[in-house]
Amino acid sequence: MHNPPDTLRNDTRPLPRDTALRDRARKVIPGGMWGHMDARRLPHGYPQFFAGAKGTRLRDVDGNEYVDFMCSYGPMILGYGDPDVEAAADAQRARMGIANGPGEILVELAELMVDTVPAADWALFAKNGTDATTACVTIARARSGRRKVLVARGAYHGSAPWCTPWPAGTTAEDRAHLIYYTYNDVASLKAAAEAAGEDLAGILVSAFRHDGRVDQEMPTQEFAGAARALADSHDAALILDDVRAGFRLHPGGSWEPLGVRPDLAAWSKALGNGYPIAAVTGNDRMRDAARQIFVTGSFWCGPVPMAAAAATLAKLAEGDAVAHMARMGTLLREGIQAQADALGVGLRQTGPAQLPLMLFDDDPQLERGDLFAVTALRHGVYLHPWHNMFLSAAHTEDDIEIALTATGKALEAVARAFP
Repeated sequence: MHNPPDTLRNDTRPLPRDTALRDRARKVIPGGMWGHMDARRLPHGYPQFFAGAKGTRLRDVDGNEYVDFMCSYGPMILGYGDPDVEAAADAQRARMGIANGPGEILVELAELMVDTVPAADWALFAKNGTDATTACVTIARARSGRRKVLVARGAYHGSAPWCTPWPAGTTAEDRAHLIYYTYNDVASLKAAAEAAGEDLAGILVSAFRHDGRVDQEMPTQEFAGAARALADSHDAALILDDVRAGFRLHPGGSWEPLGVRPDLAAWSKALGNGYPIAAVTGNDRMRDAARQIFVTGSFWCGPVPMAAAAATLAKLAEGDAVAHMARMGTLLREGIQAQADALGVGLRQTGPAQLPLMLFDDDPQLERGDLFAVTALRHGVYLHPWHNMFLSAAHTEDDIEIALTATGKALEAVARAFP
C-alpha cells in the first residue's frame, strides 16, 4: 500500500493551496482524510481537494484542470453537473427535500428500476453500495434461515465490518460465516458450497473480478452458470454486486449478456450521476424476506437523489450509452497500447473497456504505474495507477485525444526511467 507523506513534493506542479488544506485537515480529521479517496494512497503530486467539476473536467483548488477518467470512482456517468439530472433534482428540491416519509418519486423510481432490470420484480433504496450489499446478504439469510455466504477471495463488497478489506476495529466473528472461493474457478466455488452444506444462504459475485492492483477478469460463462446452478440446487440466493459496474456494461445488469440472472442485485455509484443513492433489486422469491428485514436510514428515502436517479436512468435509456462508453474506452485502450508497443513498454490492459485497468509488467512496487499516472496528471489527465478507471457517456473523442497526448508523454517517461 502506497502512503506517501501528507506534504506534496513541490516540484514541477506545486499545489500550495492543497498542501495548506491538508495541513489544516490533519488537525481536525484523523489522518487528514479517510477511505478510498485518501490521496496519500496515490503518488506524490495528486491533489486531495477539488474546487469544481463540469462535464468530464475536474478543477483542483489550485486551479489545475484535468480530463477525468475516474468519474468520482464511478458515480459520474452522464457528466458532472448534467443539466437534465440537475433540473430534475432542483425541481424536486423546490417541492420537498426531506420529510417524515418519502415522496411519490419513490414509487416512480421503483417502477423504473423494475422496468429497466429484467431480473427485478421489486426494488428498495439506500444511500451507498455498502448499504446495498449488506441488505442483499441480510435478505438472503432472512429468506433461508441460514448463515453461510460464499464470497470471492480479494473481492471488495463494501466497508462494513462483515466485508471491509481493512479489518482494524472488526472481529473475527464479523465474518465467521463467510466462505471463500476463487473468482472464475468453478471447482473452488463448488468446494465452498460443499463446505457450507445445508447452511448456505447465498453466493455473492462481483460483476467481474475488479480487485485492486491485479489484472481484471471478466466472468466466464461456465463460472456464471455454475454460480446460478449451485444457488438453485441449494435453494440459496445468487447475489450480484453490480455497485461498481452497473449501467456501464448493460442497462439491465452486468450479467445480462451471459444470460444469468441473480436473485438479488446491489446497485449504487452511477445510479444517481453523483447524487447519493443505492438500490437493491430482487425477484419474487426474495420478496417476503425483503419485507421482513429492518434496514433503514434517516436519509434513505430522500426524494432529491431519487429524482436525480430517475432522470439518470431516463437519459441513459435515450441513447446507447453503454455502446458509447465501450467505444470511447476502446479508443483510449487501443491508443495507449499502440504507444506502449512503439516504446517497448510492457503494459497490460484488462477488464471491460468501460472500466479500464492498466498495469505494467515487472512492476511489483507499482513504480512504473506511479510514474505513468503522475506524469499524465501533470499533463492534464486524471488516471489511476492501480484502480480500475471509468468511462462515461460524456467522454468524447476530443477527451480521448487529449488523454492520448498525455499518456504518450507518460509512457515516454516510463521508457526513460525503466529502459
